[in-house]
Amino acid sequence: MVVEALGSYFMPRKVWYIIPLMPIGNVNRVRRISTELMTTYKGKFGIDFKQNKKILDEVAVVRSKGLKNEIAGYITAHLRRELEEQKEKESLAPQEEAMAEPEEMEEQLIS
Repeated sequence: MVVEALGSYFMPRKVWYIIPLMPIGNVNRVRRISTELMTTYKGKFGIDFKQNKKILDEVAVVRSKGLKNEIAGYITAHLRRELEEQKEKESLAPQEEAMAEPEEMEEQLIS
């Protein structure tokens, strides 16, 4: 409890704050380790969490079960996100080509 001085009166003020569940340093550590593993063993990892945990056991020595789960989860989420972005780009490419065709037709009609 913090006490503030207001004139001659002392009024207690409660300080409320939320303690983060995971320190920011741990997130950076998980990200750093995961990116190192993905760059070194890119072809081995996939979008299946359980399979990534097994591969992680083969590739690296992680003593903490929680850390191993966080690393495998980060790798899985990252690869799923990459796959989803790739599919979105592929689906947008035909639409862009279809939009370009009417413009070309208009240019041909005008000239």
